[in-house]
Amino acid sequence: MNIKDAIHTFRKSDKFWISLTRDILTVALAVLVFASFSQVAFGMWTPMVAVESGSMEPHMNVGDIIFIENIDRTQVITNQPDNGDYSSFEKSGDVILYRPYGKEDATPIIHRAMYYVEKGEPMWTGGPPAPGSGYITKGDNDITNSHFDQQGDISYHIPVKDEWIIGVARYKIPYVGYLRLLLPRF
Repeated sequence: MNIKDAIHTFRKSDKFWISLTRDILTVALAVLVFASFSQVAFGMWTPMVAVESGSMEPHMNVGDIIFIENIDRTQVITNQPDNGDYSSFEKSGDVILYRPYGKEDATPIIHRAMYYVEKGEPMWTGGPPAPGSGYITKGDNDITNSHFDQQGDISYHIPVKDEWIIGVARYKIPYVGYLRLLLPRF
């Protein structure tokens, strides 16, 4: 059997093992193509996260899939008046994905970068001085997130350092993330 006949048999065969191998290779190729596209477009092999809480409602809902651009490829634009007409997810300022306290094993937080503070500056009006430079962050849901993350237990009295930021939210696909939320974490 020459190579041309072998390829034809592989492509057209109904035999179980050949068909299974063909399907596995097709899925592997699709994953490789998607991962390569993700690396080129977003700077990450896996640029998606599923929203797990309502802290960003109404702009991001539980179960939404959010595409994240690697922080090395972009700059964080904060929710400040001097940023002109720029908006992200219907509000001024970027939504960032960060690791609380920089912990690798912690579930990342996806909240809006409100403003940047330098070490020693008050973190908010009447607030304590910042122990280091970083971002003051907050969820968009004013009912569940009436205070900055740094006023509560998410990042208590510590601004989000640049090295904690994974990336900036760019796009969303509503509700597709529910499937991810149903699966156990590995």
